[in-house]
Amino acid sequence: MPDYPQSPPQKSKQAHVRRVRGIFYRSLIREFATMGMLVFVILLGIVVFTQLIRFLGESVSGLLAVDGVMVMLGFSAINYLPVLLSISLFLSVLITLTRCYRDSEMVVWFSSGIGLTRWIRPVLGYALPVTAVIALMSLVLSPWALSKADEYKRRLDSRDDVSVASPGAFRESKQSDRVFFLEGVDAENKRVGNIFVRSKQHGKEGTMVAKEGYQETAENGDRFLVLLNGTRYEGIPGQADFRIAEFERYAMRIEPAELGKEQPNLKAYSTIYLIKHPTPRNLSELEWRLGLPFSALLLSLLAIPLSYVDNRAGRSLNLITAIVIYMFYNNMISVTNSWVARQKLDPVSGFWGLHLFMLAVLTIFFYHRSSVFSWRRWKR
Repeated sequence: MPDYPQSPPQKSKQAHVRRVRGIFYRSLIREFATMGMLVFVILLGIVVFTQLIRFLGESVSGLLAVDGVMVMLGFSAINYLPVLLSISLFLSVLITLTRCYRDSEMVVWFSSGIGLTRWIRPVLGYALPVTAVIALMSLVLSPWALSKADEYKRRLDSRDDVSVASPGAFRESKQSDRVFFLEGVDAENKRVGNIFVRSKQHGKEGTMVAKEGYQETAENGDRFLVLLNGTRYEGIPGQADFRIAEFERYAMRIEPAELGKEQPNLKAYSTIYLIKHPTPRNLSELEWRLGLPFSALLLSLLAIPLSYVDNRAGRSLNLITAIVIYMFYNNMISVTNSWVARQKLDPVSGFWGLHLFMLAVLTIFFYHRSSVFSWRRWKR
């Protein structure tokens, strides 16, 4: 049959339907983004709080300098961003669509002929930009943050004992043969006041107390802590043969810090380095970085059928199922990566096998939910 031109009312009706759908998709993406931002801020606050407690504990025990706590906290937060964004993406889609079921909005859309697969477009419109950000952070930003954190920590460990010492706190030297205490620091004159030093030399313990001191660098590069107007007590504890000597100037050599060879952090290697050096361990780390955006995209689509709420079966059942699937997926990514690193599984099967399996699970869930709704409509 020949195609006849449509009448103006039919064209205006179709244009109106397209405008309504456009408004619906934009409002849904806006709701996804609002919920995702809320979940992300909450998760980021939890991570920052826990990491702050950890770094403060290391600072109190002397493993980390006080002035390095906030810097290490920033690098640690950047490292967790890809995982937090992945969780926020999944939960934002799941919570938003669950709310639509509870408020009976889904019933209205299904009754008007909109199937479950029609929700893929707005979810992808929201998930694809977030997935691109996750891929950028996982492949570039997170390794950079870890490498800078390791470099900064090595720089802190290479500082001498006097530079690390904090006013009002006892500090043990890296050689474990001296204990320092500084009561105050005059930054303008580069001097410290009321110094206490306890050391052990040649089997004898000595204690020195001075009113003030400063650092001095010799011509050969050696550094000294010069104490002024102080007293030295030297002897063996428990015996009475203590020697007491007063001095106007006493110089103590500051031993340079000796850094041991540390095992390089695999997660701090750049993605380009992992590609150029395809060892089993490097390939397992590369698969982990590539698996984060893939899993985030699949989980965002999987949240569409998982968001179904049956009031007679309980409103929290879908959330429990979604959390179990999310934990299973992420744990299996770690398991397959460890198998690749141990050469128990080849890299191609280790990467694509799990993601294709989850894609099949996604298809089954969509088919199951769509067939249930189709059967109910046919029954009515």
